[in-house]
Amino acid sequence: MQVIESYKPFEIQEIELTSWEQRPVKNNFFELVLVKKGSGTQCINYNHYSYNENSIFLLPPLKCHSFTIEQPSKFVFLKFNDAIFKSANRLSIDRNEWFKEASYILSNYNQMPGDIIKSDLDRNYLKQLIEMILLETESDGDEAVGFIMSLMMSILEILIRNIKKGSFNELSIGNNDERITKMLTYINEHIDKPDLVKIDNLAQTFAMSPTYVSEYFRKQVHIPLREYIIKAKLKLVEIRLLNSAFTVTEIADDLGFTDVSHLSKTFKKYSGKSIRQFKLEGEYVLLKRTTCSA
Repeated sequence: MQVIESYKPFEIQEIELTSWEQRPVKNNFFELVLVKKGSGTQCINYNHYSYNENSIFLLPPLKCHSFTIEQPSKFVFLKFNDAIFKSANRLSIDRNEWFKEASYILSNYNQMPGDIIKSDLDRNYLKQLIEMILLETESDGDEAVGFIMSLMMSILEILIRNIKKGSFNELSIGNNDERITKMLTYINEHIDKPDLVKIDNLAQTFAMSPTYVSEYFRKQVHIPLREYIIKAKLKLVEIRLLNSAFTVTEIADDLGFTDVSHLSKTFKKYSGKSIRQFKLEGEYVLLKRTTCSA
């Protein structure tokens, strides 16, 4: 494998392979994969999905992903690094906006194999943006990096709107209730705004009685609304703890926890780890929707 160019806070590779070798890569955020030619099978956590030319995937922050190559394949890997949020002060980007957009993707895409793109138009946009990034990597200096960052922001926007068109892991197969899909999207878009995900506001937004919202949600998603919201918040807690300079106090305030003690106890209850232990180990717990078994 040849690394065409490596920038901070991202990396891009274009490689042609006849067989797959597991890469010594740890994704703190995610990696976008474009198949430029070839065919085979993508595997994530022992779930398989066929790929061919123009397939586009997201690789999760797990080591259990691979490709079984049937026809010689050319891949482009575009890796979003946590350095985007920890450094890059010299770049003229809104780091808070970057963090919000990338966190939404990381906490909401389903981490299963399969093409992430639902629209042929968006697929063409992404291919063009990736080609522009590959060309810009031949340039040096802040000017090229800044331009690439703006291209990557466009990529984030395209990924988000395709994730919103996709299905959520929380829904059972065959559930075609459009209202619950919209409600899940709404909750995850506003999870950092506690007032907007309260029952009264959800009832008003989705034209239900407050007494019916929780019953409806549990029937559709098979977990209580309150538990879903807590776990959605804790996924963002994990992302912020590992990839930002936010203090625990700031995280607790931003996500609507009463105080640091409340956040710490809730985190330990659902993750099985203290915040200190979690940070020391540096591995997602709640964000991993499925686990790898050797």
